[in-house]
Amino acid sequence: MSEKLGVVEDMGGGIKRQILAYNDDAMAVKVWFEKGAEGYAHSHRHTQIVYCEEGEFNFIIGGELKVLKAGDSCAIDPHVEHGTTTETGGILIDMFSPMREDFL
Repeated sequence: MSEKLGVVEDMGGGIKRQILAYNDDAMAVKVWFEKGAEGYAHSHRHTQIVYCEEGEFNFIIGGELKVLKAGDSCAIDPHVEHGTTTETGGILIDMFSPMREDFL
C-alpha cells in the first residue's frame, strides 16, 4: 500500500485530497473544496462515481450541467470530460474503477 493512504494532500487552488482505501479494482478518495475552488475540466480512463457529502457543486459532464448538493451523486463514464466549481465549498467522495495509479 502507498504511503499516501490516509494522508491529506494539499493539491493547491483550495483543494485537498485524501485517499481513503484502494485495491487494483477500485479507489475511494475524499476531496475538500474551499469556497470558489475549481476542479478543472479533464478526462481519464476510469469510471468515476461522485458523492456530495457537503456543499453544492456545479459539474459540467460531457458538456451538460449537473448540480450536486449534499446527499446527491452521479456517475461519470470513462473518457468523458468533466470539471466542477463550487461557490459554497464542500466535500466530495470520489470512487474510481479501476484505481487511480496516478494518485499514488
